[in-house]
Amino acid sequence: MLMRKKAVMADAIKQYQVNRWCAGTTAVSDDWVAEEVPVALVYNGISHVVMMCSPQHLEDFARGFTLSECIVEHLHEIYDIQVSELDEGIQVELEIAQSRFWALKEQRRALAGRTGCGICGKESLQQMACTLPPLDNRQRISSEALQQALSHINSQQHLFNKTGSVHAAAWCDPDGTIAALREDVGRHNALDKLIGHCLDCAHELREGMLIMTSRASYEIVQKAAASGISVVAAVSGPTGMAIRLAEEMGITLIGFARNASLCVYSHPERII
Repeated sequence: MLMRKKAVMADAIKQYQVNRWCAGTTAVSDDWVAEEVPVALVYNGISHVVMMCSPQHLEDFARGFTLSECIVEHLHEIYDIQVSELDEGIQVELEIAQSRFWALKEQRRALAGRTGCGICGKESLQQMACTLPPLDNRQRISSEALQQALSHINSQQHLFNKTGSVHAAAWCDPDGTIAALREDVGRHNALDKLIGHCLDCAHELREGMLIMTSRASYEIVQKAAASGISVVAAVSGPTGMAIRLAEEMGITLIGFARNASLCVYSHPERII
């Protein structure tokens, strides 16, 4: 039976006692395990969504989710963010512009968040995509810069290196320097945390590239498009729907970006 020992890193990971089996022998030792908690996002006093998240960088998460889900169009439309710990989980209260709140009420959805799926709670297929213009095609990224970023990302995945069970989203400058990285049990959450952090720090998301240590799903591409990110690289493969959306939105989508190789599925002209 697993027993909790102690908490670190704002309860993002905890140590548990585990019985290890190896080559016919057993041993009791301690193991770091990623935590996930229900996080409720409340807009202007109305609960909107509950997601299962790693309990850190939650202001970043709330900010990034609100923008990447097209609840607001600009950061200045978010007036305030308050994070409260409750017995049932964590509540994040956001005050947004009244015009955006009324628009949200018109298309409210009941979404029970899960680490593996961010689209299953949408009420209709029409809610799957925001009405966004295609991104411009002027940025160029060298394959050497991408490989440089990939070679350094593992050393910055502190939660993953302890637990082996979280995803990372990294924002890289055009020269391959990793400017920011966020981790979470959910890949969509990791991306929202990264977007929220980058916008708060005034990073120019139209100049650089996103690296995901997961597969590239439809929603990853959608969130990138909503944030102005034109180059998305994933260490695993993309889905067909992600490829079609990337082609439509003018996003360069890269899969299997590892071991000094990559596959470019859409808009390869950006990679030099």
